[in-house]
Amino acid sequence: MADLHGLRPDDLLKIYYYLRLTRGSEDRVIRLYRQGRIFGGVYVSNGQEAISVGSASALAPEDVTAPSHRDLGANYVRGVTPREYFAQYLGRATSPTRGRDGNVHYGDIKRGIIAFISPMADLLPVATGCALAFKIRREPRIAVGYFGDGASSRGDFHEAVNFAAVLRLAVLFICNNNQYAYSTPLDRQMAVPHVADRAKAYGIPAVIVDGNDALAVYAATKAAAERARTGGGPTLIECKTMRMRGHAEHDDASYVPPRLLEEWRAKDPIQRLERTLREAGVLTAAAEERIAEQVAREIEDAVQFAEQSPLPDGGGVTQGVYAV
Repeated sequence: MADLHGLRPDDLLKIYYYLRLTRGSEDRVIRLYRQGRIFGGVYVSNGQEAISVGSASALAPEDVTAPSHRDLGANYVRGVTPREYFAQYLGRATSPTRGRDGNVHYGDIKRGIIAFISPMADLLPVATGCALAFKIRREPRIAVGYFGDGASSRGDFHEAVNFAAVLRLAVLFICNNNQYAYSTPLDRQMAVPHVADRAKAYGIPAVIVDGNDALAVYAATKAAAERARTGGGPTLIECKTMRMRGHAEHDDASYVPPRLLEEWRAKDPIQRLERTLREAGVLTAAAEERIAEQVAREIEDAVQFAEQSPLPDGGGVTQGVYAV
């Protein structure tokens, strides 16, 4: 029997729902992109949804996340709706940025989501700064910064980890190690075998977890969050996974060996959780059908909402940009 980490059936089904919603939403955006209906590029988390969903499901409502472009699942768990997601990709005035920023550059500070920016490690110092504010205010909150394996080779990653370590801040650094930094494989960007090894130099604990196991990611995040919340300081969580598509949809990923994709395709995180929940008697055929229908209905509603929403008015381009 698989370890369900004390999660109730409703919580387990919610994690499964968010995995399906994330995959379904991104698959639909890919179709819209191929039809020429998307503004900008398309970046998806196909094959690594368990990291964002599993980790975000372990957080408290008052915590803060700084997600990357492959963490739609975390945004959904934190309260972003499919309507907002599709409106953002279609550049509509009803989107979180009201149609005024790139399609993955959105957040909502009221829901504890710091808006993503493209240099992949830039948000880690921001998450660390949030954790510093929590410490100064003596608030039992934590910040979570998401990044990829490539981002761990940038200076701002190291600056954030060092600062957090020295001040023992309540921040988690969650790595989506999906084997490639755009087209650069791991062994061409670092000499150590694991991103987690980089934590040793800063004197903080690191955990390596199967990033395709949503429940394992949940458990690792829950433990690290509890440690951070009680004064134990930061933790680096390296989630091993694989990016199953190109860096973005304009990239055919021809540099990835086909055998590697086949190996990881057999570890699909959604199918894996399905097996686990079926064996535990949590995911019945009726529940699976109900969730599938709910996801399909929500996505269709969101696409229609976005397509019927107005484009932004150029006259309001500076609203909310400058402080007065």
